Amino acid sequence: MIAALGNPDRTFHDLIVTDSAVNRLPPKLVHNPRIVSLQELDSTVGRDSVHQGVALQVSLLPERDLEPTVFACAEHNRPILFLDQVTDPHNVGAIFRSAAAFGVGALVTQDRHSPAETGILAKAASGMLENLPWVRVTNIARALDAVAGHGYFRIGLDGSAETRLDQLTQDTRTCIVLGAEGAGLRRNTIEHCDCLARLAMAPGCESLNVSNAAAVALYDRTYRNL
Repeated sequence: MIAALGNPDRTFHDLIVTDSAVNRLPPKLVHNPRIVSLQELDSTVGRDSVHQGVALQVSLLPERDLEPTVFACAEHNRPILFLDQVTDPHNVGAIFRSAAAFGVGALVTQDRHSPAETGILAKAASGMLENLPWVRVTNIARALDAVAGHGYFRIGLDGSAETRLDQLTQDTRTCIVLGAEGAGLRRNTIEHCDCLARLAMAPGCESLNVSNAAAVALYDRTYRNL
């Protein structure tokens, strides 16, 4: 929530707080809170949401165009991460956090078959939703072609690939592509990757959760050889 309040691209509508939480608000929260009961807050954000007695209602972030975002990433030699129909908002939020930690310049998902920008995703992202550009595209394959046009080497992560990720050279701009839990990368997405690679894992472990796989892959491509 603090990160959202500091994001100039956000439009704020309402800050609602329970009686028991109002005294815990940081002094920097200049927005006048609306005091509500716990029951009213639960009904507003959903009983299953973990809200700690505070909720901030905001407008969605403005949509970003692919080309200028990729150009900026290429200019600063920042990795780009693609998610091919990863639908769980907890996983996508966790991926936002890892991507920001390892210097990713942008996250690209498809308009359909990806989670909406919700409080659940934002909470899992731990503020990084505000810091990492998120581009939604109609067609993943065409978007992969666009990043290739900016000199990016597109690596599809696949547990059955013959090549290990750590065996690939690191002298080019990197684009990592991850597929959905279970289904993995779609065939058309694979056809628009330059190569497939797998993570090095101990025998008997078939795969990792997609958010964990993203963190390991990004670490390999950014900090492993520093």
